[in-house]
Amino acid sequence: MVARVVIAAPGSGHGKTTIAAGLMAAMRARGIRVSGHKVGPDFIDPSYHALATGMPPRNLDPFLQSEELLVPLLLHGAAELAVIEGVMGLFDGALGTEGYASTAHVARLLGAPVVLVVDASAASRSVAATVLGFAQYDRRIELAGVILNKLGSQRHEDEIRAALAPTGIPVLGALRRSEDIHAPSRHLGLVPAAERAAESQRLLPKLAEWIAQGVDLEAVVRVARGAPALTGKPWQPAGSWSGRRRVVAAAAGPAFTFRYTETDELLAAQGLDVVELDPLRDKTLPDDCAGLYFGGGFPEVHAEELSANLPLREELADAIHNGLPVVAECAGLLYLCKEIDGLPMIGALDAVARMRKRGALGYRRATAPAEHLLATPGEQVTGHEFHRTEVLPRQGKTPAWEWDGEAEGFASRTLHASYLHVHWAGHPALASRFAAAVHAHG
Repeated sequence: MVARVVIAAPGSGHGKTTIAAGLMAAMRARGIRVSGHKVGPDFIDPSYHALATGMPPRNLDPFLQSEELLVPLLLHGAAELAVIEGVMGLFDGALGTEGYASTAHVARLLGAPVVLVVDASAASRSVAATVLGFAQYDRRIELAGVILNKLGSQRHEDEIRAALAPTGIPVLGALRRSEDIHAPSRHLGLVPAAERAAESQRLLPKLAEWIAQGVDLEAVVRVARGAPALTGKPWQPAGSWSGRRRVVAAAAGPAFTFRYTETDELLAAQGLDVVELDPLRDKTLPDDCAGLYFGGGFPEVHAEELSANLPLREELADAIHNGLPVVAECAGLLYLCKEIDGLPMIGALDAVARMRKRGALGYRRATAPAEHLLATPGEQVTGHEFHRTEVLPRQGKTPAWEWDGEAEGFASRTLHASYLHVHWAGHPALASRFAAAVHAHG
């Protein structure tokens, strides 16, 4: 039995991440083993979940992973109680799909009750109309309660409670505005927790106390434990390796804050030990390194420091030139270029990267145009693109992927570099091919 609750909102900006992470921290402080899960592909919010729970962050996304995998993935990663943070508004999903991959879609697939977080700073009785509308819009969703956020006073709270009373939807929490409880933002959303680790650690006790004072934690736990039993088996990474294990260096630290937890688990099952490498500070690759994985992050923010680490850049350039298998997604793609905004990078790709005013955001269905490190010709994957940079040229002689009639990325038998983030739990063959190349190189 997995107790579970979804923390949703009418839209972005209502405080889902703050309250979800605060619930995790407050429950953990009371001795409850709690895990954090994020609806959708986002990697920034889960960084706060990991900090609050002490457990690896997890994503749940039917587009990236398939509907059928959501329950197994939840069962695999859940603790005694799973807090699942939604994405955007409760019913907002992939455009043109009637809510596919929305928070509501995931809540239905998981049979999870929903608690709605509402920013009440600019309304009073109208909050009740909003909540009632969300409760009635889709009766397949169990709206189990509401948490009022950014209240101005006791009188403000009383007015909203009185308006909500006839709806029968319980108020599980009422939180006052707090200038001390916030996470800074920049061009792609919140700043990842790893970039402000010390500050985030100091904030956690305050956040847990703020939630404990304003939210009925016992009521939230009752809601979570009231979720129906789930059928199915936990997801297990494919592979049963018995030979010599190899080392893969995975970019980490403030500039590379993201890779899906299941990526490491899939590689481990294929005989690879993932060792973190901080390109800002580490001067050399790990001993016996036989492969590279550069995931997501914000290298553009740390470009000067990355460029200044010449010993590592030169070693990486030589290793990649000599056929060391390398997978680079988004941030990793930028790092492999000759430069970012004029600052020298690794130079493994004959391309340059630069910031631009407009970003790229959305789900993609991509096809491999030719055989390369990760895919076979015509192989299709689902992925997500999220950046505000551009790489020129957009593609190499062998593109990594094609979607919407355009080619993108760089690929060869030993290299894969693309803006596309692919969740390997949904496409485990990619992990198997990468692992095979690493073992062959080693």
